[in-house]
Amino acid sequence: MCLGIPGKVVEIRDGGPLRMAMVDFGGARKEACLSYVPEVRLGDYVIVHVGFAISRVDEDEALRTLELLRTIDELALEQELAGGGDEARGAGLASS
Repeated sequence: MCLGIPGKVVEIRDGGPLRMAMVDFGGARKEACLSYVPEVRLGDYVIVHVGFAISRVDEDEALRTLELLRTIDELALEQELAGGGDEARGAGLASS
């Protein structure tokens, strides 16, 4: 299964052959290529998949998605701690 994660563009670098950005995913920062979304500006939210920003997304939608992912992760951890074992693994982000 593939998953695109929303993140906030906190830095843009236009100096190299590709337009690149530093994207913040709720505290974790990763570099992403902006070639597919040339309209993106500093402070915008983007969906990132395998190092490429593939679309711009509304801030409210991005924040709702990030909160849902955190909730899934917390529930998977609770299930694992309660003895859920294999069923819980892979359900949340930290468990995978």
